[in-house]
Parts: sequence; structure tokens; C-alpha cells
Amino acid sequence: MKKQLLNFVTVLCVCIPIFFSISFAAEDQKPPNTENIDRQVQQFLDSHRWSWRDANVPEVDGKALHDIILQHGYKNALEIGTSTGHSTIWIAWALSKTGGKLITIEIDEYKRDQALAHFKEAGVADYIDSRLADAHELVPKLEGPFDFVFCDADKDWYKNYLEAVEPKLSVGGCFAAHNVTEVGNIGGGGERGRGGFRVGFGRGFGGGGGYWVSDFLEYVRSFSNLETKIQELQGSNGLCVSYKKAEK
Repeated sequence: MKKQLLNFVTVLCVCIPIFFSISFAAEDQKPPNTENIDRQVQQFLDSHRWSWRDANVPEVDGKALHDIILQHGYKNALEIGTSTGHSTIWIAWALSKTGGKLITIEIDEYKRDQALAHFKEAGVADYIDSRLADAHELVPKLEGPFDFVFCDADKDWYKNYLEAVEPKLSVGGCFAAHNVTEVGNIGGGGERGRGGFRVGFGRGFGGGGGYWVSDFLEYVRSFSNLETKIQELQGSNGLCVSYKKAEK
């Protein structure tokens, strides 16, 4: 009887620590609780829905970026062209769920200051590393690696941005470019960088006309390790999405 009791106590001493270690490990593996962030971001987006200007993305494209990040579980993101932060907030919102962080670059100090205020109001500031800089100079210096890159800056520099970040893009990662459509020129000017114009990113205006679209698409499709498609959703300004399938 004493021997059986001793064996029972021994089993408990072995099993209880294992049970708690498994429980704590499972707790650590749970996704972050973002209920409060979700509520705050949604309230912010709802209240600002009709106020986005200054070359910000439309809501449908912001949601598309958010969903891409969640679908693939991306954590190390780069945004080239912040403006006043609409796309940035969608990206950071997704990263709050994956446990990631975003570096975003803006050259215009006034727009960047507005964006910083928006990040705080939306509750996603902790997930954003905002850089006031010339993207032409900073992007090549960033070490990476990145698993998600969103390019929405001066259009005639898209090829240069892709050239700079592709070696730092993880296999399985995504390079998304805005205002890109198979038809060519999206429109004749306007606040969201249509017609190849872009204010406040990189060095300012980026190539007029629309020639840059076919030029960029030809370039991005020349990468045999990138799988590229165009997402043209209702209300979208054209989103080119490239997934890195392998190293060179």
C-alpha cells in the first residue's frame, strides 16, 4: 500500500510540472488580444472615412493590404510613402494581430506630423516606426529582411525601390505597389497620385503621363522568382502584388 502511494505521489510530481509547462506554452502561443485595438482603429477609420486626401489610398486598397498581411502572417513590414497615414494604419492594424512592426517613410514633414497624430488616435503607434527621410536615400540603406513591402511613392522610382528591396525580401514575402493597372494611366492627376503623379513621397512628383506603369510592370515581371498579379477591386486605384517564390 505504501509502495502504491509512493508511486502515485511520484507520478503527480512528474506530471504536474509538465501540465503547467504545457498550459503556459499554449498561453504564450495564443494570438495577441487586440479587441481594444480593433475597436479603437475601427472607430477611427469610421470617423475619418470621408476625410482622406493628400494622396492616401482608398479604403478598399487599405483593406486589401490588411488582409494580405493577415493571410500570410507577415511581421516585418516596410512602407515607402506614408502621406498622412491611411494605408499605414491598415497595415499596422494587421501587424498588431501578427505581432509585427512597420517602418514607414515620408519626406514631407507636415504630412508626417499629421500621420503621427493619426497613429496615436487610431491606437497603432506602438506598431509603427515612422521615418522622416528621403526614400531614395533611406530605402537602399535599410537592412531588412522584410516580408511585406508597400510602395506608394514617386512612380518613376518604383523600379529603383523594387531593385533595392528585392534582395531583402524574404522568400514568401510580398511587394505591393499602388496606382498600377494593366490599362496604363489610371487617370489625369488627382489627390491619390493618378496619372503617375505623387506629391510628398520620395522626392516629390514622380513621372507624368503613365508611361511608368508599363515600364514598371515589364520590370517586375522580369523577375523569375516573383509571381505578379494585378488586383483591380471596385473602387481601387490598382494594386500590383508580387510574391517572392524563391531567391534568385
